[in-house]
Amino acid sequence: MPIKTKILSFITFISVAFFLSIGFAGIIYAESGKLTIKGSTTVLPIAQLTAEVFMEQNPDIDISVQGGGSGVGITSLIEGTTDIADSSREIKDKEIKRAKDAGIEPFENIVAKDGIAVVVHPSNIKNYLTTEQIKAIYTGRISNWSELGGQDTKIVVISRDTSSGTYEAFEKLALDKEKVRPDALITASNQAVNLTVAQTPGAIGYLGLGYLTKKVKPVSVDGIKCSKQTVISGQYPLSRPLYMYTNSRPSGIVKQYIDYVLGPEGQKLVEEQGFVGIR
Repeated sequence: MPIKTKILSFITFISVAFFLSIGFAGIIYAESGKLTIKGSTTVLPIAQLTAEVFMEQNPDIDISVQGGGSGVGITSLIEGTTDIADSSREIKDKEIKRAKDAGIEPFENIVAKDGIAVVVHPSNIKNYLTTEQIKAIYTGRISNWSELGGQDTKIVVISRDTSSGTYEAFEKLALDKEKVRPDALITASNQAVNLTVAQTPGAIGYLGLGYLTKKVKPVSVDGIKCSKQTVISGQYPLSRPLYMYTNSRPSGIVKQYIDYVLGPEGQKLVEEQGFVGIR
């Protein structure tokens, strides 16, 4: 065999072996039954509980669940480091473009509904606020509860970091996309908001319905209380869907898990976590 032919044959052999190894590795990964979920701290308890029960019923499947925020989850999906991105806000146009540039096709799976509850310290005499008043507080135009008929107490504004889907949903629904005042205390999670408001007289914060505890006092917004009923009906003005984004329409074990979350048992677990099921 001529030397040139031998070289071409060798290159062909190496190329085929390389692509076969990639394909084989992909099969091994798929069959290994590993699933990664990252993102929203709001969706986190839904993902944790459903994953735990799902794994009990499917011991051959291993699911890793992490928080970090909606932005982290979506970035991880784009970078190929997660199978499912939990998000408490809709994916942005610029994120869709980045995803497509990276060969990722984000697919929207709405798994629950949520209300963003506005909460104050239990000692606060205020029981209700309008969206305009909330906007005025968070943008810095109102700084004392006495301006709203409350005690003569400085308002301590608690907000979420900008990578949070809850922050972005609140900014859109309550603030008309105006920025939060610069002296606001920034927290990293719903639990942190709950704890900070509970320990700080004069504080106001916002968190997902599923994170409401008796340590804080929820106020009605525009005369509507944040509850499962008002979120379902659409009456509560700070209502939103919760998402699990996947790369294209779910398939394989990703589909198996998403179908479970959207099924009767999964939706019951959603409700148990204090959120609103969509089935």
